Amino acid sequence: MTGRAAPLVAGLLSGALAFAAAAGMAPFSTAKPGAALPDGWRPLTLPRVAAPELALVDDGGATVLRVRSAAAAGTVAHDLAADPAATPVLAWRWKVDRVVEKADLATKAGDDFAARVYVFFDVPVEALSLGARMKALVARAIWGEKLPTAALCYVWDNRHPPGTRAWNPYTDRVRTVVLRSGRPGAWAAESRDLEADFREAFGAQWPGPVPRVTGIAAGNDTDQTGEAVTAWFGDFRLERRP
Repeated sequence: MTGRAAPLVAGLLSGALAFAAAAGMAPFSTAKPGAALPDGWRPLTLPRVAAPELALVDDGGATVLRVRSAAAAGTVAHDLAADPAATPVLAWRWKVDRVVEKADLATKAGDDFAARVYVFFDVPVEALSLGARMKALVARAIWGEKLPTAALCYVWDNRHPPGTRAWNPYTDRVRTVVLRSGRPGAWAAESRDLEADFREAFGAQWPGPVPRVTGIAAGNDTDQTGEAVTAWFGDFRLERRP
């Protein structure tokens, strides 16, 4: 990320403002390579930050999303109104061509990743601590009334082992979870229990039922390190537990 910490984090979060009527996400695989993003998906760009190159491409006979960032940052997002009690599992597959060598998730200067997947939650503002509530109200006054109040960020990291969890260096409203680290090149399948991950991150602040999921976003960023990476994403699905 750039030195403009709050605007960049808020810009990413504000992509999931509108609530859609259904919890389904249009699969990339139903589109033709070179076509526009399927209905429901839209690119998110940030002011004064170079945008990544987005494209639907063929990979092994399936259409997938490709995101190329060279000193850039951005995502594609899909609004949702999903009940995590009904469909708590988010599944997808992804791969990267390389990791961001200079990245360091513990620092603002190194907060770049070869691939990221955000999941946004609608935690009521009144449920937050006084300090968090004031920050949320200020952010909403700047970025929009429905700015999500909590997010999980699943990442493909360069050095930290899978399972590492840390707060985003810019905000304690985003919990970073390392799923993959290094070893780029091959497709990796993911299946995350959003209820469990939310409770690990925010359960002490919000002990009640996990709030609804208001959207997801997928992409990468190298605007802080200036490196160049490419990530590919397959279809995203919200599913019941096996």
